[in-house]
Amino acid sequence: MDVSVVGLGVEGINAVESLLNHGYKVYASDISLNIELNPDEGLDVDLGFHDFGKIEKTDALVLSPGLWNKPVFQKLKSDKKLLSDVITSHRSLFTIGVTGTNGKTTTTMMIASILQRAGMKVLIGGNAGGGFKGYTEVILEASSDNYDILLVEVCDMTLDFCNYTFDFDLVVVTNVGRDHLEFHQSLENYLQSLGEFVEGKKVVLNYTTEKLGQLSDKATETHFFSKIPYKLNLFGDFNRENAAAASKTAKIVGISDETIKTALKEFSVLPGRATIIDLPHSRIVVGKTDNADATAAVLNEAEFQVIILGTPRKGEICRLEIFREASKTNSKIIAIFPGLDDTRDDVRKILEEEKYPGTIHNLSNVEDVVKFALKCSERYPNVFIGGNGQRKIIEITESLKEAISAK
Repeated sequence: MDVSVVGLGVEGINAVESLLNHGYKVYASDISLNIELNPDEGLDVDLGFHDFGKIEKTDALVLSPGLWNKPVFQKLKSDKKLLSDVITSHRSLFTIGVTGTNGKTTTTMMIASILQRAGMKVLIGGNAGGGFKGYTEVILEASSDNYDILLVEVCDMTLDFCNYTFDFDLVVVTNVGRDHLEFHQSLENYLQSLGEFVEGKKVVLNYTTEKLGQLSDKATETHFFSKIPYKLNLFGDFNRENAAAASKTAKIVGISDETIKTALKEFSVLPGRATIIDLPHSRIVVGKTDNADATAAVLNEAEFQVIILGTPRKGEICRLEIFREASKTNSKIIAIFPGLDDTRDDVRKILEEEKYPGTIHNLSNVEDVVKFALKCSERYPNVFIGGNGQRKIIEITESLKEAISAK
């Protein structure tokens, strides 16, 4: 079968790789000329334009989530040649979607851990930008093996795409916060999109987030979660909320309390998420907090004298709110490093606007961050490293552990 992939962002490139790995021939296109794809004999690529003649000749189509609502591509959607319409094995599985602003990946993996402990065969996937192999891989893998449950992490920017692509039986909404507002334009718009996404479905909602209450009217059945009452091997009360969401979901599926509790107590931190590194007289907490609410959740857990944050991409105005949150604390030092882009000058302006009274440090790279954090830990009891740039934060975490073990 020949498949077209239209739009070669992170999701599109992952779709190309998945299709080639599963033995399909692929035509891929994007209007950008700055796309890097490894050559393959089963791959035909056009950059700078889309050849609709080639697209029409293929048997199936993957349309990038970023192009999903663009008027020029509506005919492609109506032709019923989308991959999710041609390959449909995934639609027969009991499907759980996990969405929201923060905690999606952790909650998804917690649910998977519980279900697997209960003996179920679980297919897990989701947004390629969030660290999974992408939605196309889920569709293809579902057709190649027998699974009991499909578990999909749904990015808040792919709600419409996923609502069409998957048949969700149950949706978990972890929380609603301030992220991707350049895409949504407002929190109200995001909530409206969420309402359309959960309409007619069973929903698990965060009891402590008042804004989510309005989603109940759209759902056929609503369940609420708050926090689990026992300790985890994870940092922060926000992870107790994630665990409660996973627990409630597992109970709906029919898993016993004992299995749920055992799986959650054994659950370990995921790469890039909040990790505690204990030192003789201090601790460093390090983990991705790429929006204001995620940052606030961590900073509310303890008094951090030193806060080290990765900067967002250019144009991600709402993510600059991370630094406003940091400026509200009693920290002595805020240090900034290039996380996704080098927007340190923009961050400095924010901190100056907020009249942050502490010291602002510029750090250039991962090595600088590690050295600075270790130096600060000799003087201060609590150091936090977070912000944007998941790959760099994972690298920082591993470098810190290596440096400490070498002492």
